[in-house]
Amino acid sequence: MINCKQGFIFTLSIFFFTAVSAQPRQGQMATEISLPSVSGDTLRLSSLKGKVVLLDFWASWCGPCRVANKGLTKLYTKFKAKGFEIYSVSLDEEKENWVKAIKKDKITWLQVIDKGGWETPTAQRWGIYALPTSYLLDKEGRLIA
Repeated sequence: MINCKQGFIFTLSIFFFTAVSAQPRQGQMATEISLPSVSGDTLRLSSLKGKVVLLDFWASWCGPCRVANKGLTKLYTKFKAKGFEIYSVSLDEEKENWVKAIKKDKITWLQVIDKGGWETPTAQRWGIYALPTSYLLDKEGRLIA
């Protein structure tokens, strides 16, 4: 017979396995993302082929994301001239909060938004269950890390 603790661990294990197995795997081609930028123009992830891309999922309300932005700023400054790009996808519900965070964090790399939080089609397709979440894509758009 399963006690409450074992039942909880089993349920948590199933949730974790489902979430992890739904995420893209190393070696797969990146699923297309085509979302509006701050200016309203549509930016496609596939338009960055030929560059090494860090695909970053974040939100303005996510404390760890905001801390990570500081490190990403240093990384972007160091490697941008060598063919490196960051494509950040915000899961913010409100565009205003997203824009304020971009300004406050002094973000200069590519930013798009899929308003609606965890339930957005992009978050669902990429299996996003925690923020921040990042993927590294090679020059062909294949997941390498």
